[in-house]
Amino acid sequence: MQTHQLKPIHKPKKEKRIGRGGKRGRYCGKGIKGQKSRAGKKMQPIIRELIKKYPKLRGYRQNTKHKTQNTKVVVLNLEILEKKFNAGEKITPGILNVKKIIYKIKGKIPEVKILGKQEITKSLIIEGCKVSAGAKEKIEKAGGRVK
Repeated sequence: MQTHQLKPIHKPKKEKRIGRGGKRGRYCGKGIKGQKSRAGKKMQPIIRELIKKYPKLRGYRQNTKHKTQNTKVVVLNLEILEKKFNAGEKITPGILNVKKIIYKIKGKIPEVKILGKQEITKSLIIEGCKVSAGAKEKIEKAGGRVK
């Protein structure tokens, strides 16, 4: 059997012709006035225009690695650590959050980068933070450590 030989099982349903007497008289179920009540009404659905404006999201779980790479990095200078911490104290992102030097972003503690803009005199132990080359040099010069 070929595709041109196929025939429908049922007869096609005839379209209801309204407004020709009988029980559906007067406005024929179209209401009074307006674009929808006129003959030959062809309206585009409004939601289609809104859907077309949305950006197309390609894939369901493919973009997760990009989201993790774009996490925010909080930048701190050595002068802040000099003021807030005593000599020999340990500095981690969690401790910085507890002391309210940094805050959570969307419920997560952000990455911390320490820059060496000012001088430091206290020996501090820094863990779990990114440290610039200049800051690392100054911390180790003051007697501290970077892990």
